[in-house]
Amino acid sequence: MNFRELAGTLLVSSVFSFVPNATFAQSTDFVLHDGDRVTFYGDSITYQREYTRDVEEYVLTRFPTWKVSFHNVGVDGDKVSGGIAGPVDLRLERDVFSWRPSMVAIMLGMNDGYYRQSQPGIFSTYADGYRHIVDSIGTHLPQANITLIQPSPFDDVTRAPKFRDGYNGVLVQYGEFLRQLSQEKHTRLADFNAPMIRVLGLMNTQSPDLAQQLIPDRVHPQEAGHWLMAESLLKSWNAAALVSSISLDLSGKQPVAITSNASVADIHRTKSSLRWTETEAALPLPFGAPELDPVLALTLKVSDIVTALDQELLQVRQLPSGSYDLLIDDEKIAMFSADQLSTGVNLATLETPMLKQSRLVDFETRERNEIESARFDLICDSLDEESSRTAAALAAAMPAAEARLRADARPQAHHFELALRSPMQP
Repeated sequence: MNFRELAGTLLVSSVFSFVPNATFAQSTDFVLHDGDRVTFYGDSITYQREYTRDVEEYVLTRFPTWKVSFHNVGVDGDKVSGGIAGPVDLRLERDVFSWRPSMVAIMLGMNDGYYRQSQPGIFSTYADGYRHIVDSIGTHLPQANITLIQPSPFDDVTRAPKFRDGYNGVLVQYGEFLRQLSQEKHTRLADFNAPMIRVLGLMNTQSPDLAQQLIPDRVHPQEAGHWLMAESLLKSWNAAALVSSISLDLSGKQPVAITSNASVADIHRTKSSLRWTETEAALPLPFGAPELDPVLALTLKVSDIVTALDQELLQVRQLPSGSYDLLIDDEKIAMFSADQLSTGVNLATLETPMLKQSRLVDFETRERNEIESARFDLICDSLDEESSRTAAALAAAMPAAEARLRADARPQAHHFELALRSPMQP
């Protein structure tokens, strides 16, 4: 499969079986709520600030009126005992307890196995250390939810394992311990390993070169891999797929609109067009540019990310036969047949004004994370007077950055049109 075909799969996936107000109904069981504070605790994979930012962007774009705060305290090389930013008890007191989060998500393990075959003593150190972290959080933050994250994989799929069962076999063992610990402590559990291993295998059968780029150094995923991890964490938090759904029925004298998480007004129908104004209460996810990133394009093709998290649905029934240009705010977005529109299409992966707005949210989220990262790095060092002033200035800049984020995510009204194409149009 060549690059053009990979990019084209995104448009093909825009056609789906439409079930308004049912299959993709907005979940009321999402574990986060307005006002929550989330801390991500982990090693360099968390320090990359990518899967954590993806989760943040899901909440920002799906619940734009909420004020949920996110705090990333990932540290390069960290283990259950701590590391370069201090021993674990100092880390917990300074980086977690003082922030009073209502949700703590923990991913540790990649460094704890020392990239060796499984050894009982090393495993016991990991198990005891992880249990200490969970118990300490339970003692100091008894009202907080905890999510244990089974470690993301070491890539033994696209390259030969370095020893029998591979290093990922060690991480799977650690993940099974976390499953048992989660049941014992009644926490939430997210699996970052098995879903990505499955996708790696699928990618490897279609394009080994692209598959190797999902985790280039076998440890740290690139953008597409982080989206897979974010999906797993969001699923463990009962995240819903629905962005919005609009179903227009033209069978009667007056068009009828059935909506979910959106509103429709000013429907106007002629022999060759259908126009309306639509305001969606959420935005699609700001994936990067799959047309420029073949790894992301292939990941979206072989995984269920779009189906599971990114459904912005449009259905129009009883249109006259023919092909229609979809225009939003007078900009041509795509062409669909009447049959496709009757079945339903997913707008989330198309280059719409809503996606462009979501990418602005992505830009502002990255900026907010850069500010927080710089402040956290200073705090982890021994602060002199100048560094303390810098850290205070960065902290003072955070509220304005968060306000810009929420302003950028506010829903906007858009003008939609379906224009019938003449047989002579190319």
